[in-house]
Amino acid sequence: MVRSPHDHHPGRTVPRVLPEPSGHCHCRAWGRPQPHRLAHRCPPQSRSGRDTSVRCPPKHTGALVTALLPALFTGLAAALLARALVPPRRSLASRLNQYSVLGRTSLGRSIASVEPATGTLTGTTLQRLFGPPVEALARTLNRFIETGGDESLLLRLRQAHLLQDIPDTERVQEYRVRQLGAAAAGVGIGAAIGLLVFQQTGTALGLGLVGFIVGATRWRGRVDTAIEERGEQARIELYTVNQLLAMRTRAGGGVVQAVQMVADRGEGIVAADLRDAMRLHRGGLSVADSFHRMAEITPEPFAARTYRLLATAEDRGTDLGRALLALSSDVREARRDTLRRQATKRRAAMLIPIIGLMAPVMLLFIIAPVTQLVFGITQ
Repeated sequence: MVRSPHDHHPGRTVPRVLPEPSGHCHCRAWGRPQPHRLAHRCPPQSRSGRDTSVRCPPKHTGALVTALLPALFTGLAAALLARALVPPRRSLASRLNQYSVLGRTSLGRSIASVEPATGTLTGTTLQRLFGPPVEALARTLNRFIETGGDESLLLRLRQAHLLQDIPDTERVQEYRVRQLGAAAAGVGIGAAIGLLVFQQTGTALGLGLVGFIVGATRWRGRVDTAIEERGEQARIELYTVNQLLAMRTRAGGGVVQAVQMVADRGEGIVAADLRDAMRLHRGGLSVADSFHRMAEITPEPFAARTYRLLATAEDRGTDLGRALLALSSDVREARRDTLRRQATKRRAAMLIPIIGLMAPVMLLFIIAPVTQLVFGITQ
């Protein structure tokens, strides 16, 4: 306890005896003045009807939050970078399972029952614990961003050729979880920039909102860009593929023989679609139904016309060679028009900086003689 140097008076703010703040050093000279004690730093506060006491103001937590958040986001970024650079090794059971699953399923067991067992401290346990709320949150976020349902999203992922190594039953949910992860990463990056660079809470919240929007729409933009690029690439390949199919059918081969030849020797988006059509045909579908299925899921209209033409030729026996050559001419004309439009856009984009640089100089040359002739102003 610290004794007050003055006599006690009931009307004073500070009483005779003050509580000593904890956490300070103790001195051996109890009777001497101790200026290093911090009791005087706490301003006295009086309340009517109660005993007067000294209360210190609450600690300021803004500096603590400002220091912890960047450290947290930096640690997460370092962990993600380390995982990307040095991915975790697969277990031996998962690597050998693909060679032993056929023999074990031949005994009557299902594929799910012969999957390799996992320990209690693996990612599977965390997935069971936190998977349902994360998936529900990802589904809610996706509902506000995507307009179609699960089938439409699955079709767009197939057209973009994204997440094809994931089974169809889990592909849509995986896309939603990754979309949620990108949104969370955008929030973290925006908030970290706001706290580290601007050091303002409002700016951090605003940048976090911007990062959320950018991260949430990143996967949608990626899918749209991939669909557009694959459609353009398929349009470029169609002219050559149609010429090869026409040559094969003119030489006396049927639709299946011509398509099989191009699918086996060709590479690219159209050749991959033809291989998928042949795979569907070997799986039990008719040739016409296989090509109709490929026409429904392809993002390129000219490719859909080619597949429908192949299905019609297989059903009705039309002159496939002439129809393919005519379709090739249409593809070439459409490609030429696309190149003209792109050239016009690039020319206009090239003229914008030139006009922006030359227009002020031209205006100066025009205004200078006009002011001299009209107003008589000379330099």
